[in-house]
Amino acid sequence: MVCARAALGPGALWAAAWGVLLLTAAAEAQRGRKKVVHVLEGESGSVVVQTAPGQVVSHRGGTIVLPCRYHYEAATHGHDGVRLKWTKVVDPLAFADVFVALGPQHRAFGSYRGRAELQGDGPGDASLVLRNVTLQDYGRYECEVTNELEDDTGMVKLDLEGVVFPYHPRGGRYKLTFAEAQRACAEQDGILASAEQLHAAWRDGLDWCNAGWLRDGSVQYPVSQPREPCGGLGGAGSAGAGGGASGGVRNYGYRHNAEERYDAFCFTSNLPGRVFFLKPLRPVPFSGAARACAARGAAVAKVGQLFAAWKLQLLDRCTAGWLADGSARYPIVNPRARCGGRRPGVRSLGFPDASRRLFGVYCYRAPGAPDPAPGGWGWGWAGGGGWAGGSRDPAAWTPLRV
Repeated sequence: MVCARAALGPGALWAAAWGVLLLTAAAEAQRGRKKVVHVLEGESGSVVVQTAPGQVVSHRGGTIVLPCRYHYEAATHGHDGVRLKWTKVVDPLAFADVFVALGPQHRAFGSYRGRAELQGDGPGDASLVLRNVTLQDYGRYECEVTNELEDDTGMVKLDLEGVVFPYHPRGGRYKLTFAEAQRACAEQDGILASAEQLHAAWRDGLDWCNAGWLRDGSVQYPVSQPREPCGGLGGAGSAGAGGGASGGVRNYGYRHNAEERYDAFCFTSNLPGRVFFLKPLRPVPFSGAARACAARGAAVAKVGQLFAAWKLQLLDRCTAGWLADGSARYPIVNPRARCGGRRPGVRSLGFPDASRRLFGVYCYRAPGAPDPAPGGWGWGWAGGGGWAGGSRDPAAWTPLRV
């Protein structure tokens, strides 16, 4: 459930004050200081909430504790009747309910059902255990402790290990509205990256001269090697974090998300399964990629899955293969002369003609899925022979041992 926090009269002033306090707390956390937020002060029984400095880091599929503890400035108060509430910040003054506890009554909401529970490490512990972390869990969380008329809050930021990748569909560059960019990332096993994630990727060497949507509705792009077509060589014309002769993240600001069109910067995290390259008996057109992977108990890999395998599983293969969106790419961890340049990355051949160009295929096998051909199988024709200018129908292929 998502709710916007607003009030009339004096309540509106309190809402505005809350927003200032939350922003101040986040800034302090980034400087590594212990954050204590006091909403009501001056009373002998005020409740004080403490959360971890900085951020906590996990990965997709992991388990993480969002730390939060509280105590009273007066020792006469007990812990009975205390309401603990966790929410996720989705906008500056909009929150999505995550978890509520009042005495023995506990309730998780939405996608957090079955995954969120209190740590329960003694009196004053309001820490939340989050299991099977998803990409959508990334972001800022608020821990609120309420006892009668007293309440206090603290903020925790959950970050994820992963990789940022630029994306545009077959239709070409600058074709996506904000909503379409969200869908495109989801279809490729990702989410729209945050500005912080893009900036971290730029520090890690990401260089991309096409602007793309980010999750906050802004449009930016990272330039590690300044050049005239990509925002200039530095100076006054280089806007964005780190702008200057050394490059930076160029920032177009917040754009009209229903009318303007750009590419997307997506983010993905750890893979629960495995990506592997499959070289059939003969290279296949795109229409044969799904059957080739299915023969090995897998599906054609998505773009985000290939990027995650390259970044987090160190997949290195100097051979282009089909991906689920119809593009052909290959991952390079150790750059060499004949594999696309001097820098590591996922090389792209764009979107080749699906019927005329022939490649291998990158497949993704989910965890626990059996390989029906562990000895190695390929697709071909029982009568022998090979690809003869498309004269043989891939629909008639049968599994043959390699």
